[in-house]
Amino acid sequence: MPVWLSTCASAITTFNRWLFQASVWLMAIVVPVMLYEVVARYFFDAPTVWGMELAVLLFGPYFLFGGPHLLHLKGHVALDLLRQRLSAAGVRRLDLLNYPIIIVFCAILLYFSVPTAWSAWTYRETSFSAWNPPIWPVKAAVPLALALMLLQALAEWVRLWFHAPDGPAAGHGEVAL
Repeated sequence: MPVWLSTCASAITTFNRWLFQASVWLMAIVVPVMLYEVVARYFFDAPTVWGMELAVLLFGPYFLFGGPHLLHLKGHVALDLLRQRLSAAGVRRLDLLNYPIIIVFCAILLYFSVPTAWSAWTYRETSFSAWNPPIWPVKAAVPLALALMLLQALAEWVRLWFHAPDGPAAGHGEVAL
């Protein structure tokens, strides 16, 4: 694999890992908020107007920003029944087909999510609930996460394209199919 391509793929993966590790800390907010909400609601009959909404608004970015790194870890749902029956070369061929599908799917979703996020940001959209927090940052997280997922799928496809099924790089720029 060309050095510049390897560097780009590594940078994408490193950034997605860093973002995933940062987004994990959102649970340090969500868990106490949910605990407070449950105690307030069921023990004191005094639910908050903000607890559940804050948890939902934080869960979105948590899951969205975890997706690209999970793709790198191969943690997404896979057709294991099919993959188990294939040889290493067959699994590789399947992945070489699968990553472009993920890229196209992300590109389509990105195309439709950017105008929604832009509109929410332009109007400083809020939830219109009793608490009324801004929701434009959460809506902006959707196209950002899709772009990162697209880039991670591209990085994984490039790595797969330039490496033989058992791991070592193909020699002299050749692609082992």
